[in-house]
Amino acid sequence: QVQLVESGGGSVQAGGSLRLSCAAPEHIFRNYPMGWFRQAPGQERQFVASISWRGGNTYYSDSVNGRFTISRDDTKNTVYLQMNNLKSEDTSIYYCAADLAELGGAWAVEYWGQGTQVTVSS
Repeated sequence: QVQLVESGGGSVQAGGSLRLSCAAPEHIFRNYPMGWFRQAPGQERQFVASISWRGGNTYYSDSVNGRFTISRDDTKNTVYLQMNNLKSEDTSIYYCAADLAELGGAWAVEYWGQGTQVTVSS
């Protein structure tokens, strides 16, 4: 069973910043794109950001573009999500994802992390 281990969630005031981390097994990290999704109570899980397996291409949802930055550290087999200028609507459980692809407007994900809570107070 593949384990994606997330950390870095917490509570912050609006306008603040947090950085999420996700450590993956090397054979997963080195061969597949990685990404982040989030799910608020009563809502469907939604795409946030992704990064190609070599790190050359990044993609963001419109709601976070310009505020969030996804990156990966190949020496640590870790992907990060730097979240700046956080808003109350960013409050969600954030999930790390590996081996993901967009198919006809929907995302297919092979591996999920356990999720980490991010709470933004206004």
